[in-house]
Amino acid sequence: MALFAFSVAPSAADGTGSVSAAVADAVRVVRDSGLPYELTSMFTTIEGDWDEVMPVIKAACAAVGEHGPRVSLVLKADIRPGRTEQLTAKVERVSTRLSQDEG
Repeated sequence: MALFAFSVAPSAADGTGSVSAAVADAVRVVRDSGLPYELTSMFTTIEGDWDEVMPVIKAACAAVGEHGPRVSLVLKADIRPGRTEQLTAKVERVSTRLSQDEG
């Protein structure tokens, strides 16, 4: 299992400078995959096995490619076999430490 954080965008923004329509199409692909994911302002993080996540990222890139002739992809992976539900567990561990600082 692993966490894959990625950011995908077309090479050119629309007339307003926004890439939100393209990003929304990519996130729809992720959402429809059924894999656990989290959307933030800069990245989408998906949790799953390498072989099930990579086709989703590829399809998200294809969806963004419909918005222009060039696609930019940034990808970061935390590959940790034997661990599941790290999308939330990692955040909970940090939150616990922060709350200990306050106590």
